[in-house]
Amino acid sequence: MFLEAVFVLGAIGAGVAVSCLKVVKEYDRLVVFTLGKVSGVVGPGLQLILPGIQQTKKVDLRIITMAIPMQEIITKDNVSVKTAAVCFFQVVDPYKAVTKIEDPYVATSQIAQTTLRSILGQHELDELLQERDVINAKLSAIIDRQTEGWGIKVIAVEVKDVEIPDSMQRAMARQAEAERERRAKIVAAEGEHQAAERLAMAAAVISATPGTMQLRQLQSMVEVSAEKNSTLIFPIPIELMEFARGAFGHRESAAVAAPAPPEGEVLKVKDVTAEKLPL
Repeated sequence: MFLEAVFVLGAIGAGVAVSCLKVVKEYDRLVVFTLGKVSGVVGPGLQLILPGIQQTKKVDLRIITMAIPMQEIITKDNVSVKTAAVCFFQVVDPYKAVTKIEDPYVATSQIAQTTLRSILGQHELDELLQERDVINAKLSAIIDRQTEGWGIKVIAVEVKDVEIPDSMQRAMARQAEAERERRAKIVAAEGEHQAAERLAMAAAVISATPGTMQLRQLQSMVEVSAEKNSTLIFPIPIELMEFARGAFGHRESAAVAAPAPPEGEVLKVKDVTAEKLPL
């Protein structure tokens, strides 16, 4: 009988001892309350918890990904948009996360939503679309400053979706099309300017070497003849044009240099009869 009693008592003691032991995972911590007062934060590993005297609250230390639901905001330039974001945060102080606030996850979600509406409402639509990194950094800093007293560290906040009204999308499309047309016209004008400069340089080279133009004419004839069409080309030598230009200029200079007849004299003009030449 005695041995049986000892065996029963031993089994009961072993059961109580096993019930007092708790295994805490690497990413968890236990906040221990002894008779209602926090006695410490334990973990990870095998921990001894006195049942009936001590109670525990488990806290996860891993990074938590929290989706911020779609929020309707009005930007600084009075454009109504809908935006959603995602927040990455982590509990760094289990004691504060348990004793300072009832539900740190819900509180962080509410703070993130209100901060998102407030900060995005201070920016124009163009800034919201183009300066995403600056806005994300500002959101992260503001939310982290508010949750610091709860033992929560906000790692990052990312604006992941922005819905724009259809009318605004059409206006932005027209603006983008006008911008592309403006750039195309600028590029075409720059090309014309560069081509004009090259043509001026080529003209200077050709004028310095008269034979260059004749070679250019011959090359053009070869290119046109390769197309096998009925185009007729009559090249005029540059020398002939230069000769005609010089003769015309010489005649004008001779007319200017001829002396006027003295006053009172009559200029006699001899009649000249043109003979008809036989054909």
